[in-house]
Amino acid sequence: MAYRFLSSRIVPSSNRLSRRFIFIFTISLCFMYLCYSILFCSGTIMPSQRLEDHRCVHLKNMGSKKLLQKSHYCTISAKARVLSDETRAVGLLNLTGNQSKHSAFQKTQDVVDHKQSNNSNSPKYGNKKLPNALIVGVKKGGTRAVLEFIRIHPDVRALGTEPHFFDRNYDNGLEWYRGLMPRTLDSQITMEKTPSYFVTREAPRRISNMSRETKLIVVVRNPVTRAISDYTQTLSKKPDIPSFEDLAFKNRSQGIVDTSWNAIRIGMYILHLENWLQYFRLSQIHFVSGERLITDPAGELGRVQDFLGLKRIITDKHFYFNRTKGFPCLKKPESSSQPRCLGKSKGRTHVQIDREVIEQLREFYRPFNVKFYEMVGHDFRWD
Repeated sequence: MAYRFLSSRIVPSSNRLSRRFIFIFTISLCFMYLCYSILFCSGTIMPSQRLEDHRCVHLKNMGSKKLLQKSHYCTISAKARVLSDETRAVGLLNLTGNQSKHSAFQKTQDVVDHKQSNNSNSPKYGNKKLPNALIVGVKKGGTRAVLEFIRIHPDVRALGTEPHFFDRNYDNGLEWYRGLMPRTLDSQITMEKTPSYFVTREAPRRISNMSRETKLIVVVRNPVTRAISDYTQTLSKKPDIPSFEDLAFKNRSQGIVDTSWNAIRIGMYILHLENWLQYFRLSQIHFVSGERLITDPAGELGRVQDFLGLKRIITDKHFYFNRTKGFPCLKKPESSSQPRCLGKSKGRTHVQIDREVIEQLREFYRPFNVKFYEMVGHDFRWD
């Protein structure tokens, strides 16, 4: 009745069509306002995100002149979306209780972690660090065995190959050297082994320049046996080389040994050690017996672990003796169907050398050995 009364006052009765139009137009405006309010309040500014995505797709199809612009714009958009997700989660934290706080934070972390996992530059566990310890020698002494045995310790990460940084590749710089190392956690030790360091005159100074606190491991062996093993390895690669006797002596009848031959010179341990002691304390150098490494690997590795400040985890239960190779091997790990033994080049049969030649070399090495025993405070019983 009120509507008819008002309409009769405002609009003449003869103009009923105009009255109906005004009514329908008013209702339409109200409906449009209601729809717009619902859309705005529900946060449907999402089309702007789709617009950004559309721009990225559109720019990808443009010429090379837009390549840099495309890359920069889309990267910023992606970061903005991650920040938007984090902002929404922070909003949830302010509106909910303790349980909701944890849930919202976890969702935020899931979003960020997912974004990072799709990024090829996402951080990995640990860092590449310069080594804390080095196996510096000696060749054919048992360095590979020590490396393979000690690296099963959970607190040791070791480079498998020999980098030869301090003798051949020093000009590449420390950052190049660091880049070769495996990633380690703060609680882990980084190691590498290059046996030629021990006989390289510049190596002690260079290692000291890297860190004066570096721990050094030297695996030593009866110098006569070591020389024969060295020759056997070379002969397997170069079958046409002269005989062991011809290389070892300048004058066999007079017993004059050729100390310029590397296979002989390496075994003069005291001469090389004196060079190292100019830069490192004797307490920083641990000597492993190559002979006891074969007969008692757990005992030798126990002392290595002590020297490195590690808990004694590697014990007798990790080893068994391979009679075919004449070497200890690591027992089969849970993740493997085979035990771990050293390669075919380890434990090969030595070349037969005349007994008199061996005795002459023992006499030659005896004074060097005695001085070495006195210097390190241990008798290796090679004589």
